[in-house]
Amino acid sequence: MGQVWLPSASYNLWSLSDSRVGQEFWFCDMKRGFSKVRQKEPQVKALLEDNKPQRIGKLAQGGVYEFYQSPQLLSQSDGVGQVAAILKLNQEPEEVQERIIVILNNYYKKPILVGKEIIQLNKGDEGFPSPITIQEGSYSFNLYAPTDCTFEQPDGTIHILDFKTGKSDFDRRQAYLYLLAASYLYPQQPSVASFYNLETGLASDIITATPEQLKFVQIELADIAKRYELERMHYRQNPNYFAKIFPPKAGTVCNSCTFNSICEFSVSEVSR
Repeated sequence: MGQVWLPSASYNLWSLSDSRVGQEFWFCDMKRGFSKVRQKEPQVKALLEDNKPQRIGKLAQGGVYEFYQSPQLLSQSDGVGQVAAILKLNQEPEEVQERIIVILNNYYKKPILVGKEIIQLNKGDEGFPSPITIQEGSYSFNLYAPTDCTFEQPDGTIHILDFKTGKSDFDRRQAYLYLLAASYLYPQQPSVASFYNLETGLASDIITATPEQLKFVQIELADIAKRYELERMHYRQNPNYFAKIFPPKAGTVCNSCTFNSICEFSVSEVSR
């Protein structure tokens, strides 16, 4: 028998399904519709692939990975240049090159993974990891929790470290999702999570969660997975009802939306 298909949940879906506290003004359900149910359409796919912040994040992750794989580069004067060559940085747009060089120099000066007992470090191009199947009551779903780096602290605590770039905020929901995943992957060990911005050098506080908090997160993710599957089903049955299934929130929020060039509800369309 083949593998049984299950609904899924991830931090990406969570962030597209519910706004953060205080960020409600910037939230739009239609963005989830484009990203999740129309992602294979040529216009949508092109916009999703033309994502400079995501590209910078992947290259930054790749740079950290190369320094970890070849730690001798940290003691060589041209170490940054060698990693830039491995990443083929000269083939990237000028802005991307400049920002990645800053990131590589930052890590060269402060290699935060040196001396860590690394369990897993992603290169940035691995794609989706294997999901964790979670049973919440009578409902089962797959949890996708791709992590940048996991290491074991001297006391045996599992530490999940997520790298950020640019002006990305530290969203505690992402940390809680990682901690939920860790509770299944490393059930005999305590776990913590944190964020580190490779571009600014800012680090978050160490984030922990109680079993009760993780149970709440699990219930929330199960609800999000259910809601999303209903949305997908309704859209497949009634594609003309896209705007009803994924209501738009037209306004200044559209200025920074990936899909403003193809969304009929974007500010440019509304203001005509």
